[in-house]
Amino acid sequence: LLAAHPWNRRSAPTSLAENIDGMPEDDDLNYPLLNLLLLQRHGKDFTTADVARLWLDELPAGRTFTAERVAYRNLLSGLEPPRTARHRNPFREWIGALIRADVHGWTNPGDPGAAAEQAHRDATLTHTANGVYAAMFTAAVIATAATGTDDVHTCLRTGLTVVPPDSRLAKAIHDALRLARKHRDFDAVVDELHATYSPTHHWVHAIPNTALITAALTHADGDFTGSVCRAVSGGWDTDSNGATAGSISALLVGGPAALPDRWTAPLKNRLATSVGDFNGIGFDTLARLTHQETARP
Repeated sequence: LLAAHPWNRRSAPTSLAENIDGMPEDDDLNYPLLNLLLLQRHGKDFTTADVARLWLDELPAGRTFTAERVAYRNLLSGLEPPRTARHRNPFREWIGALIRADVHGWTNPGDPGAAAEQAHRDATLTHTANGVYAAMFTAAVIATAATGTDDVHTCLRTGLTVVPPDSRLAKAIHDALRLARKHRDFDAVVDELHATYSPTHHWVHAIPNTALITAALTHADGDFTGSVCRAVSGGWDTDSNGATAGSISALLVGGPAALPDRWTAPLKNRLATSVGDFNGIGFDTLARLTHQETARP
């Protein structure tokens, strides 16, 4: 694996269960830190151009992949958003913008529309159509979960309100909700999702992955361990899906104090990252800094 994927050499060995000592560096986890910086520097009225400038200033180009790498290259070539998302970008409906959506939901508790609008401004740097809708959906679900509710089904229905109803993403979400209610065995849900989407979609595409996250949360009734394990067991973009399911379900159960110690203790309250001064920061510090941004205009 290391020979075939040399870009993953730094993180793969430390991600094995027996080797975890703090949260290892991961390209997906750079983006919540970047979005925290974005809000600190520009507030909630940031523009897509602000996102672009921040990336050029703070994000190592070698830690970008797929749609983000193409958009970064387009920026260096002198293109401006939203053309950065469209020019020679075959990944523009993949999952990258969804991965970046959490902070927009966390900082807009109870305002799913505002969360989705922030996610839209972020996403259009790199993605189009369903790639953007998936980010908006996720941000709106998280914003609703951040109100203190324990009802994941209301959160998911609210997320659907920001997605164009005739889009392929909306159809996939409705399919996932139906399947999760139809089957008691989650393996049967996964089998049907793969039969529908694997022949026509790449495993990192936003549509099947959003459907899987939705199905996992619904089938587990928002339980943290159940949601994360179902999302990961379903395949496709496993680390991203598990993280998004965990982001939503952890809010539903009441935050870190309510989580089983086996999920949090190995991370030792320490995050490794390639984003500037954040390397080694504690999750408690990140939570405090993120919470400060909820009150800012």
